[in-house]
Amino acid sequence: MVRLLRPEQWLKNGFVLAPLVFAGRLLDAGAWERAVVAAAAFCMLASAAYVVNDLADRESDRLHPAKRNRPLASGEVGTAAALVLIVLCAVAGGGLAVALGPRFAAVAGAYLALTLAYSFLFKRAVFLDVITVAAGFVLRVVGGAEAIPVPVSPWLILCAWLLALYLALGKRRAEIVLLGEAAGDHRRVLGRYTLPLVDQAIAVVLGATVVAYALYTLSPDTVARVGSTALIYTVPLVVYGLLRYLYLLHRHELGGSPARALLTDPPLLLCVLLWIGVAGAVIVLL
Repeated sequence: MVRLLRPEQWLKNGFVLAPLVFAGRLLDAGAWERAVVAAAAFCMLASAAYVVNDLADRESDRLHPAKRNRPLASGEVGTAAALVLIVLCAVAGGGLAVALGPRFAAVAGAYLALTLAYSFLFKRAVFLDVITVAAGFVLRVVGGAEAIPVPVSPWLILCAWLLALYLALGKRRAEIVLLGEAAGDHRRVLGRYTLPLVDQAIAVVLGATVVAYALYTLSPDTVARVGSTALIYTVPLVVYGLLRYLYLLHRHELGGSPARALLTDPPLLLCVLLWIGVAGAVIVLL
């Protein structure tokens, strides 16, 4: 039953904590408390959406070499139990969202609506599927900012969207490689992608992500908030992290699951921890 919630995917809700870092509120205990509650709300809402998606896709998932082991596709969990779990997660997530105030609740509601629209509509359209997934990460960042509350930089929103788009395209690539010619049988939209097309899109988005992040570190608002241009020195860590994930993707090692890659690939994990440490030190101490 717990597997149905996909707790390993809760790492994605770390995006909720991004405003906490970039607003220089790392030493604010009250902000941490609200940010953690916000992340928990997104975890519950995301799990509700995951169960809805698995319920809708259980037949096609049985044709997938990995997804066929999911609880609903394998028959381990029945439809009635899944429906109960959806309600419980939605109520829990909604309750936490309301407790943080109407503005955060509105963002959380928009996130849930977007994920449901993805499950039943947008995941069937080429590129709209990955764009919608990336938009969900933007709402996590906006929600994190509303929870603290702090203003969120448009540059930070752009960086979050591009990073999420890069990871979503990587997942599509991994699915196409894994399924081969049967990709379209599992999900029709996968048959409309090709490896050269996805690789070109990944290259474009990777470059755009690096440029956007570099410009964010040097933007007047960021320099005024940080007090220096020192955040630019975190760019090499961002470049390495993106390239390391691309390396894993092309070696077919964990690239299809960013969360699993982060948890099991020591160089990638070390890179992320170093980035958090250096960025935190620059923002808080300088």
